[in-house]
Amino acid sequence: MKINSFGVSTLKKPIPGFSEIVIRGIVFVILISFAVSILYPLFWLFINALRTNQELFLDTWGMPKDWLWGNFTKAWNFGVGRYFFNSIIVTFISTIFTILISAFAAFPLSRFNFRGRYAILMGIISGLMLTPQGSLISLYKLLQFLGIYNTYFALIIPYIAYRVPFVTFLIWSYFISLPKEIEESAYMDGCSDWQVFWQIIMPMSKPIIATAALLSSRVFWNEFMFALVFVEKEDLKTIPVGLMNLKSNLATDWTVLLAGLATSALPIIIVFLLLQKHFIRGLTIGGVKG
Repeated sequence: MKINSFGVSTLKKPIPGFSEIVIRGIVFVILISFAVSILYPLFWLFINALRTNQELFLDTWGMPKDWLWGNFTKAWNFGVGRYFFNSIIVTFISTIFTILISAFAAFPLSRFNFRGRYAILMGIISGLMLTPQGSLISLYKLLQFLGIYNTYFALIIPYIAYRVPFVTFLIWSYFISLPKEIEESAYMDGCSDWQVFWQIIMPMSKPIIATAALLSSRVFWNEFMFALVFVEKEDLKTIPVGLMNLKSNLATDWTVLLAGLATSALPIIIVFLLLQKHFIRGLTIGGVKG
């Protein structure tokens, strides 16, 4: 304990020991290595998207002599722009409806006491055991029967159906941690169930909503199998399938293809940077809750 000039005692921060310094150093090196293993491939992708094919094959790890920003323009004009727009439509609509449906399901299951609610919850969560690959043929036949094959809905509806179980469980686990005193006081003030849900519960759940939105949008944006099988029209193809069109069996402009891949990676990176604060809170809230 140390007394300052004002006569107030202050606690002196203990000096870390040698073993603690070593442990911190090891953890720091591991985290730096992990960050480099993730960031360097992205750096390599963007750098080589600005080079020529000759530079790419002769000096794979080098820097570009001339920064060819025109590769991004070529990739965009070759169809990446159309695929990009299709992916935005499918991802945005699928994410919004997945969050809404899951929140509507999680609210009564977490805040109301009624018979069979855990059976309903288990029934929803059991959807996690269904594999998209195993239902590919049946879904193909069903979409043709409904007349929505080769449309945006052929992707949106299966995406929502397969993502709702996980997101419902994620939001439900957050809802049950919220104190019930808040909504009880709202009921005493005359609020309805809808007002409690939309004006109290949902604003309090921004971290988990952002986390669910980020995780879902990443899955929807990168999904390949359904996008390949359920959509044949060139004008409706999404980024993962559409980028195959930039690859030719005879002559492929690899740097333009890399530019297309870099363009497709940007939206998810930007969304993560915008939502990272809520994303981290959503992942850690359960660990610091009591």
